[in-house]
Amino acid sequence: MSRIEARLQALGLSLPPPLQAPAGVVLPFRFVHRVGRRALVSGHGPQQADGALAAPLGKLGRELTLEQGYAAARLTALSMLGSLQRELGDLDRIVAWVRVFGMVNSAPGFNRQPSVINGFSELILELFGPQVGAHARSAVGMAELPFDIPVEIEAEVELAP
Repeated sequence: MSRIEARLQALGLSLPPPLQAPAGVVLPFRFVHRVGRRALVSGHGPQQADGALAAPLGKLGRELTLEQGYAAARLTALSMLGSLQRELGDLDRIVAWVRVFGMVNSAPGFNRQPSVINGFSELILELFGPQVGAHARSAVGMAELPFDIPVEIEAEVELAP
């Protein structure tokens, strides 16, 4: 068992299967695109254990609380790690989290996007440690996100040679 898999297991966490897109939706892109020693990770949202989009859906500051947004960002980290695991075969191949771009489905006046995306960042740091898990990050509010998900996050990681 890899080091990251052991940490996930110790935390009682599991990675979801591939996303079950809503009926009639075509997603004609790669969730993880490797270029040399980099893996560019497309935007991911929160998933349930069966691969479906996780509820609750809606905007932070209207339908969802800060705590619900934080939990959605944490589920998004697991979703992204599932895609990386399927592409790389071993999450221990990640030697650096380079950058994270967090988008929050925000109601007018909601300005706590960084606190929401902390759900993602704190889990990555807990799993990968302060050296590998450290990353540059943006957390921004969006008027709408696909399928009314509360959070969408994309990232870039560096891979071992």
